[in-house]
Amino acid sequence: MVAGSVAGLGVLLAMSGHSPLHARSTPADRPSTLQVFAAASLSDAFTEIGHQLERQRPGLTVRINFAGSQQLAAQLEQGAAADVFASADERWMGHVRERGLLTGEPVIFARNRLVAVVPRTNPARIRRLQDLARGGVKLVLATDAVPAGRYSRTVLQNLSRDAAFGADFATRVLRNVVSEEENVKSVVGKVQLGEADAGLVFRSDVTPTVARFVQVIELPESANIIASYPIALLKDAKEPDAGAAFVTLVLSPAGQQILERRGLIPAAPTHL
Repeated sequence: MVAGSVAGLGVLLAMSGHSPLHARSTPADRPSTLQVFAAASLSDAFTEIGHQLERQRPGLTVRINFAGSQQLAAQLEQGAAADVFASADERWMGHVRERGLLTGEPVIFARNRLVAVVPRTNPARIRRLQDLARGGVKLVLATDAVPAGRYSRTVLQNLSRDAAFGADFATRVLRNVVSEEENVKSVVGKVQLGEADAGLVFRSDVTPTVARFVQVIELPESANIIASYPIALLKDAKEPDAGAAFVTLVLSPAGQQILERRGLIPAAPTHL
């Protein structure tokens, strides 16, 4: 299902001193805790992957800190202890790499795309994307520092180049922003609870539970952004073997199937 996964994984883990074979065969002969820092949009997928790894390695506990990629990068820069970092964009992974906090090279393991969401009751009667620019609409976005927030603003600019939206579309939409959130899950939450008329989020954020409370408006492919998600082992990892095993599982066919089932796009691993 994932072309090149063995080769890509081998390079990543060999550079860090952990081969795929070593990651799989190392016995869990002591209780240990793996700390993963992951973008909020990976919550469902990585929770499932973490549980699967725990079943494979008795004695291992996987703890995952989900937050905006920019928040996670800041925590790592300030000395937070973690074994694995997975970002929703290459910008914040690059930030961490430039500070010498990684071992080996990051690998792209998944991709994602944006959609617009409105509450199921749709009080603002938003039927199409053009309605986001209508006066009085309450729009919520992630901040520009958050990958989803930056992508959202890029999409709005892309739509402004389409005559069907008008050159001032992005300007008019951004006037309607009533809240800027520190992670994409907060955007979803405000729309789901009816505290906003609309928001832009990742496709993977519209989980089966969320889908009961929101309607999705698709974005044109010509304007949408395909977000690349990189993963890497951290230099000061306290559980490097377990970290390598987690990365192995994420890149494996089983891990890629979990990601796809949770709304992400599987990706043949490639180095940044």
